[in-house]
Amino acid sequence: MKRFLKIAAFTLVLGLIFVGAYMRLPYYAVGPGPAREVTPLIDVQGHVRYPSTGKLIMTTVRWYQVTPLQALVAWADPHKAVVSKTILYPPGQGVVAEQRRAVSQMDQSKIDATYVVLADLVGYPKDHGAGALIEVTGPGCPADGKLYAGDTIVAIDDHEIASAKDASKLLDAARPGRRIDFRVQAAGETHDVELTKGRCPGADRPLVGISIVNAFPFGVEISSGDVGGPSAGLMFALGLYDELTPGDLTQGRTIAGTGTIDPQGTVGAIGGITDKVVAAERAGASIFLVPKDNMAELAGVDTGDMRLVSVATFQEAVDALSART
Repeated sequence: MKRFLKIAAFTLVLGLIFVGAYMRLPYYAVGPGPAREVTPLIDVQGHVRYPSTGKLIMTTVRWYQVTPLQALVAWADPHKAVVSKTILYPPGQGVVAEQRRAVSQMDQSKIDATYVVLADLVGYPKDHGAGALIEVTGPGCPADGKLYAGDTIVAIDDHEIASAKDASKLLDAARPGRRIDFRVQAAGETHDVELTKGRCPGADRPLVGISIVNAFPFGVEISSGDVGGPSAGLMFALGLYDELTPGDLTQGRTIAGTGTIDPQGTVGAIGGITDKVVAAERAGASIFLVPKDNMAELAGVDTGDMRLVSVATFQEAVDALSART
C-alpha cells in the first residue's frame, strides 16, 4: 500500500510538473522586445547615400503564450504583464490572421515612410517611376490575398501603367463582374493576377480593394524581418531621411523612437509605449521620440538620463533631432 501511495504521489508530482511547464494557458506575457537599428535595414539604389555616426533605433513589444510556470515568472517581472488572449487577438481573429494583418500594416508603414521622405526631398510624387505602387489592400476585398502592399502594377488588361492615375482610370471604368488582368512586379519578379470588382467591406459600390500611389523614382527597400505592425513608420522615415541627406541627423547619438506615419507625415499613437521606453533604455538611447498622443501615458515614468521628445509630425521629429543640444 505504501509503495502504491509513493508511486501515485510521484505520478502526481510528474503530472503537475508537466502541466506547469508545458500546458499552454489562454494568456500571454507581454513586455519589452528587441530594439533594432533601422539604417542597416534600408537599401537605397540609384541615389547617393550619406553615412551616419550614430544610431536610429526602432523599439518593439514582445509577447508569447505562457505555461503556468512562465506565467508566475512573468508576474514577478516588473517589466512584464500577463494578459488574456482576447487583448492581443480580438474574438474571431485567429493567430495566423492577426500575424497576416500585422505584416500588412508593416508593409504599408514602410511605403508611407518612403512616401513622406521622397515627397520632402526629391519632388515625389510628381517625379516618379513607372507603374502604380500598391499602398494597402483592403481586408475582405477581391484583391485581399492576391495583391499585396509593395506590389507594383505595370499593366492592366494589357494597358501599360505609367502612374497611379492611369491605373485608377482603368479600374474605375471596369464593369463589376468582368475579369480584370493585372501584371504585377514584386521582389524582382513579374506575375499575372486575375480579379473582378466585387464586395468590399464598408464600401457602397463594387471595388477591387486597393489603395495606390505613384511608383517611387528610385529603388528603396526596407527589411522588417519578423516584426509586424505599423509602429516603426516614424523611425523608418527618419532612417531613410538620414541616408539621403548630407550631414548627420543623429549627431553621433543613439536615438530611439516609435510611432505610426501616414503619407502626410502625421505621427500616430501606438500601443505598448511603456514597454518601448524600457527597450529604448536597454539599447542605451539618449533620446526617445514619443508620439504626442502617447505622452500622457508616460507621466511619472522614470526614464533616467534618456530624454523624451514629443512629436506630432515627421517634420517635428527632424527639427528636434537637427537642433544642437
